[in-house]
Amino acid sequence: MHLYTDATERMARALADLCLDRLAMQAPLDYTLTPEELLETAGQTVTDEGIGQDEAMRLWEHVLAPACLSIDHPRYLSFIPGAPSKAAAAFDMLVGASSVYAGSWLEGSGAVFAENQALRWIADLAGLPAEAGGVFVQGGTIGNLSALVAARAATQHRRGSRPARWAVVLTDETHSSVKHALESVMDVDVVLIPGDERGRLTGAAIREWLATSSDTQRESVFAVVATAGTTNLGVVDDLAGIADVAEEQGWWFHVDGAYGGAGLAAPSVRDLYAGVERADSFIVDPHKWLFAPFDCCALLYRDPVLARAAHTQKAGYLDPVTVEGEWNPSDFAIQLTRRARGLPFWFSLAVHGTQAYTDAVERTLAVARDGRALIDAADHVRLLVEPDLSVLIFERVGWADADYAAWSKRLLDDGRAFVTPTRHQGTVCTRFAIVNPLTGVDDLAGILDSMR
Repeated sequence: MHLYTDATERMARALADLCLDRLAMQAPLDYTLTPEELLETAGQTVTDEGIGQDEAMRLWEHVLAPACLSIDHPRYLSFIPGAPSKAAAAFDMLVGASSVYAGSWLEGSGAVFAENQALRWIADLAGLPAEAGGVFVQGGTIGNLSALVAARAATQHRRGSRPARWAVVLTDETHSSVKHALESVMDVDVVLIPGDERGRLTGAAIREWLATSSDTQRESVFAVVATAGTTNLGVVDDLAGIADVAEEQGWWFHVDGAYGGAGLAAPSVRDLYAGVERADSFIVDPHKWLFAPFDCCALLYRDPVLARAAHTQKAGYLDPVTVEGEWNPSDFAIQLTRRARGLPFWFSLAVHGTQAYTDAVERTLAVARDGRALIDAADHVRLLVEPDLSVLIFERVGWADADYAAWSKRLLDDGRAFVTPTRHQGTVCTRFAIVNPLTGVDDLAGILDSMR
């Protein structure tokens, strides 16, 4: 069922140049092998004498690479896929082949300058002030962790003391990496607030907790984490309401937009993000829905001075790069040595222009809306959560856990699609995560038909 206008179809064809066209290349999804199967087919590849360039390339091309799923395939719809643009993928090779150190201005000023222009575009989308800035890090896990480390340091400095235990407010749909970073890395407690009927963290729910909590519990909190596009459900938290509570309580307001932050580029859903401009820190992963290669997370701070105070490493050998007024990316996250991981994203932005990015994100949102219409019209599947962005979570009526597992395996074994089971409110179901502009409604229709 096609619901596109002629203009949308022309845009879709134009976007084929933006993203790697795996359909045109007839590229398969590929497959997964067991360690035993790989050992049998590849053998021992690291030896005393070496196997030589030709043999190593043969093994990669014919054995190892096909055993890696093609994340940028239009019918890879699990987890959060990626769809790097041709320009970004090509420039990533250049970055990999170049000996550019991008941790300091002294050693990589040109690279840092370019990365900062890409960061500025994201900051402007979010409505952050002119002085906002940050760094590209490995992924959302490191971005969230770095932001929360800065939040704790800034809060302790402002208060002049620390409680017996620190705590951060989350909800069940907050990304698993945030809870892991807090409890296992930072040794910080988690205050879990129930989400609403769509799993959203709301300001009202936090106020309910505040009304029943003790002084000690309230004073332990230094930050609240809101999500702009949850991974499993694709919904946007009540950013404005949460920002109000954070401001009243003196908490750091962090927004995790690793997946959904890219929707800021789409006018059709921009209103969902009201309140993000009040964030103290914000992340988005260009390697998810902004068409960059792995691994690339944009981490932005409202006041980079606070982040620099938390993260700048000090040592005699670092004195030459610790210069007042110079922008050292290593000062804004948990890192020192870093590749210029934001450059492929910058290059693609520079080549195509930001309007192409808006068009591409809008295209995926249009496909998601059409996919939702297909689900609503079918009698064998049922939508579980009203979507905000480009994730559709649904169930096959009458199926049990084993049915989903067998169906998912059959799709992958046949090379048709990669769609895995998930859980919502304790029940197994499945979902589409649509971030590739080359994914079409016909792709979704074929997968839904396979569930009959």
